[in-house]
Order: sequence, then structure tokens, then C-alpha cells
Amino acid sequence: MCDYTAPHFARSALLIIDVQNDFIDGAMPVPGTQRLLARLAELAGGFRAAGRPIAHVIRLYQPGSSDVDAIRRASIEAGAGVVAPGSPGADIPAILLPGHRGITLDPDRLLCGQPQQLSAREAVVYKPRWSAFYRTGLETWLHSHEVDTVVVAGCNLPNCPRATLFDASERDLRAVLVTDAVSQSTPERLADFRLIGVNLLTAEQVVAALMAEA
Repeated sequence: MCDYTAPHFARSALLIIDVQNDFIDGAMPVPGTQRLLARLAELAGGFRAAGRPIAHVIRLYQPGSSDVDAIRRASIEAGAGVVAPGSPGADIPAILLPGHRGITLDPDRLLCGQPQQLSAREAVVYKPRWSAFYRTGLETWLHSHEVDTVVVAGCNLPNCPRATLFDASERDLRAVLVTDAVSQSTPERLADFRLIGVNLLTAEQVVAALMAEA
């Protein structure tokens, strides 16, 4: 019998969700995210070594804008500066971009829904809501790299990683959650993902699987 949920690491892509300076130690820090940076860097390094794609999926809140998830809309409409386009708080930490030091994000391109390519297999994608698939070019980008498995890690499991994993499932993508490379995780939250066929693996297990299939 076929297992339609088992990951294919030879056709996988890493999605690093919302790992930006403001969510680490800036205007809106998410507890537990900062201590994940070294592990996230190792995970990304494993994908680069295996020649697999990486998407850094980020937020950009334009102060005064209403195009924001409802829970934060009032504060952003009032002018709060959180991951504002062009600000240091919106940047991806340098530890996650060792081959792209000094990169400047292109807010105009990102806000128009176009991925910003960092290399042939690495890109930045802007999302306006929780899910990395909502009003983004991510699905098209994944298809261009013949991806059928997404490996999700990053910031604040109950919000954006969770929405991304559910939307990946709805698109028949095989999915992995990296349990020791995502902040705000609990046993109860992890149990929810098993019920929809998400594979729960550690960063070490993911990198080992990548190397085995390389």
C-alpha cells in the first residue's frame, strides 16, 4: 500500500518561516526563536550541501497599512514599526545567509508577490498572512524545482508554520515539521500535526536523510 505522506528528501525544499530580526530580539520578539538560530543555520547548511531548494518566507508590515492579519492590524494601522519594509528589523539574520552576506531585501519586488532569488535554489518569499501559500508565488516556485515535500522550520509554530503545514497538506505536498527548529512548540501542538500526516523529525534526522538521498 502506498504511503502518500512519507517524505521524499530527494524532492524536498526547506521553508524557513518568519525568522527576522524583529521576531528574534527586536520590536516583537517571539520567545524561543533566538536560541534556534544555530540549529536553523545547520539545517539550511544541510539543504545547501544536498543541493536542495530553500525559501525564506517573511513578513513585511508597512506602517499604516491595513493589509495585515487581523490580530495585528490595529497596531500596524496606527503606525507600529514591526518588520517594516527596508528596516533592519525586517532583515533575515546573517547566520542564515552565510553565502549572501550583505544582501538587501527588495521590498518592492517582494510586496508584488515575486520571489527574490538569492541563488539558483534559494529565494525570499513575502507572505501577507499566516500561510506561506496565501497570495504568494511559493507554490509556483516549488513546482519549478519539482518539489513534492516541504520541510518546515522557523518562528512561532501555532501561527504561521501551522497554517503553512495545513495548506501544504491541502496541496497534496508531503510535509515535515522540524521539531527542534521551530519556536513555541508543545507536545499538544505536535500531536495535531500527526493527525494530518505531517512527519515530525529533528534537524539531525532531516540532514541525515538528505545526505542519504544525495
